[in-house]
Parts: sequence; structure tokens; C-alpha cells
Amino acid sequence: HHPRATESATKYFLTQATASALLLFSAAMNAWMTGEWTIMNMNSYTPTTILTVALAIKLGIAPFHLWLPDVLQGLDMMTCLILSTWQKLAPMALLILTSHQLNTNLLTLMALASAIMGGWGALNQTQMRKIMAYSSIAHLGWMALVISFAPGLALLNLMIYLLMTSSMFMMLMTLNATNVNKLSISWLKTPTLAASMMAGLLSLGGLPPLS
Repeated sequence: HHPRATESATKYFLTQATASALLLFSAAMNAWMTGEWTIMNMNSYTPTTILTVALAIKLGIAPFHLWLPDVLQGLDMMTCLILSTWQKLAPMALLILTSHQLNTNLLTLMALASAIMGGWGALNQTQMRKIMAYSSIAHLGWMALVISFAPGLALLNLMIYLLMTSSMFMMLMTLNATNVNKLSISWLKTPTLAASMMAGLLSLGGLPPLS
């Protein structure tokens, strides 16, 4: 309904189309090398590297993370909720399925970069959607770091992340708070919800006693 949303939709489409093309290219290259279409036993270096990069772009893991804050900022809260939670399921499923054969060194480097960029990028933000986007980048970094060594633990982390992010976006929708200023005066209207939101933010940050 407005140019900013159109821009977000276009950026999202181009990013995901690129990642999907890389994913198909990786599968085709693997089929060409091994003679079978399954991606469960990739042995070659190039297809696994391309697959790792494609999934990183899809999930918004650094250094392919810059599309996520821009896209989320142009959308309404409900779409942001879907994009931050439901959209992560398919790429994460692929990442967990192929975790034993991904390029571990590349994934570890990207995961560390993601954790750093996610924490650093959110420091100077006033828009709640951008803060949540950087939170998503940081959390996905930690999941990507763990996934090569313990896929079950990464899945547990994903479930907790989905639960916390969903509750945060629902609270933001209820309070109609899109930036920090609106959030800071929300305790005057609904003190209970403001307290719950504080607990939710501390939980997302992993602070005791919610760690």
C-alpha cells in the first residue's frame, strides 16, 4: 500500500531468488559429479560451499544479512512476525538435514560474524523492527555455530527463539509500539504488558534468571 512496502517486497524477492538459484545450482552440480540428485551425501567441496552460502543468504546470516533489517523495517508487524519465524523453518530444516556435510570452517566464520554484527548493529537503533531483525541475525549466528556439532541443540535453540520472537512481536502489536519512544511510555497504559515485555527482552538476551 506504500512505496516502502514495495521496496521491501522487491528486496526480499531478489535476495530469496538469488539464494534459491544458488541452492539449485549446488544440487545440479552435485548431481553432475555424483550421478544422483540427493543432497544428503555431498562429498565435493564446491557444491557444499555453494549450499552453505545459499542457506546463509536465505536465513540472513552475516555477511549476507543486510537485506533483513531493511526488509523488516518496511513491513507491518504481522508480516514481520511471519518473516522472523515461519520463514526460517524451511532453510533451517535444510541446514539441519545437511549439517554433517556443510563447509564447517565457512559456516563457523559466518556464524561468528553474524553474532558480532547482530549485537553491534542493534546498538544504535531506535526502531523496534530493526532491533528485532538484528536480534534474529545474532540468534541465527549462534544456531549456525552449534549446528555442525550438535544439530539437536540447534533445533532446541530455534524452538526457543521462535517462541520468544513470536511473543515479542505479539506484545509489540498489542502496544502498537514501532519505536523505542512509544515503548518507553507503554507502561503508563498497560503496566503488566510492559513488565512482560521487559522479561521477554531479557529472555531474548539470555540474562539471568531467564537464561
